[in-house]
Amino acid sequence: MNTMEALKVVPMTEIDPAQLSAELQGLPAGKRLELLYERLGDRLVASTSFGLQAAVMLKLLRDHAPNVPVVFIDTGFLFPETYLYADELMEKFPLDYRIYQPTVSAARMQALWGNLWENGKEGSDKYGMLTKVEPMSRALREIGGDVWISGLRRAHSETRQTRTFAEQQKKTLKVYPILDWADAQVDLFYHQNKLPKHPLGEQGYVTMGDWHSTRPSEDGSSEGTRFNGEKFECGLHLDSGTSDFQI
Repeated sequence: MNTMEALKVVPMTEIDPAQLSAELQGLPAGKRLELLYERLGDRLVASTSFGLQAAVMLKLLRDHAPNVPVVFIDTGFLFPETYLYADELMEKFPLDYRIYQPTVSAARMQALWGNLWENGKEGSDKYGMLTKVEPMSRALREIGGDVWISGLRRAHSETRQTRTFAEQQKKTLKVYPILDWADAQVDLFYHQNKLPKHPLGEQGYVTMGDWHSTRPSEDGSSEGTRFNGEKFECGLHLDSGTSDFQI
């Protein structure tokens, strides 16, 4: 029995992430999504931030796994350009979008705790938990998915260099279909498919998050462009051993 056949008959709870990673590594991104959908079906949930490279994963999902729900976490603090870009991409790539927001509104959050993102690591960690981690945890729980498809890539930052194509994070199996794509491959995919680009890409932004904690790059590198250079991850994609992510 080959690896793919084994994956088809072994219950998901018994799948070794390392084994799944090895299988995914040998496939192109579209085939990775097809394998995941064939094997895991309605257990899959994808996410999008409608960031600078969001169109890549949305195009791939539309072509290879169009029935997978796509979660968008609206923190309430995104750039106006991001909201406009989101509307453009949702119209271009019709998918099952599910929009989730924090249980505490932006106005209430600031009234109760001020600008959390300005209060060092403790404040930014709390902010990430309220605006990103809790809504995503709630989305997975309510949708009933336990396999999360993300467009995370190793090229994004040094903190992602050692990622594997599948990894267990608490109770969630996370999979990354374009993990090994270099920036040049992303650019080529945009060009070949005539994908619309995020408006802020032309203003020096190389990564995209909330307006108060994302800044343009001075040298083309993503390092130092998020959270005043204190960290890069918002809390959703930390290593399984260090993440507080729970569902």
